[in-house]
Amino acid sequence: MTQAAKNRICLWYDGDAEAAAHFYASTFPDSTVGAVHRAPADYPAGKKGDVLTVEFTLMGVPCLGLNGGPGVSHNWAFSFQVATQDQAETDRYWHAIIEHGGQASECGWCQDRWGISWQITPLALTEAITDPDPEAARRAFEAMMQMGKIEIALIEAARRG
Repeated sequence: MTQAAKNRICLWYDGDAEAAAHFYASTFPDSTVGAVHRAPADYPAGKKGDVLTVEFTLMGVPCLGLNGGPGVSHNWAFSFQVATQDQAETDRYWHAIIEHGGQASECGWCQDRWGISWQITPLALTEAITDPDPEAARRAFEAMMQMGKIEIALIEAARRG
């Protein structure tokens, strides 16, 4: 028997844990799908033999997808924050999430089709809003507040003034 991670994130799904794990593994680096466990008996959200849990790694973070059924919704209080190197990487992750049933929001936030929240955050944004020059940081922050997907060129232009 494999030793389970001492701490991992458990995400609740309504029957789609395996599909979500495969989507994440195909979209993000250092992500894999591990063991798929089936229910040993009927339970409120499913039948004996249905996929109950899926072990997966998401960008190096151990996770467990639980097919717990309807009635539990994800919210913005939990999100994955993905630090991106450049605009191409930012665009790739943003569009992968949005174009596969997700929803865009503001300031680099979006939700995937399962309701999991994501912050697609270019490192250039983090550097800009923590600039030692308070005016440069303010300008970059105000520019970010007007965006959905983060546009690095616009953040850098605002930072420069």
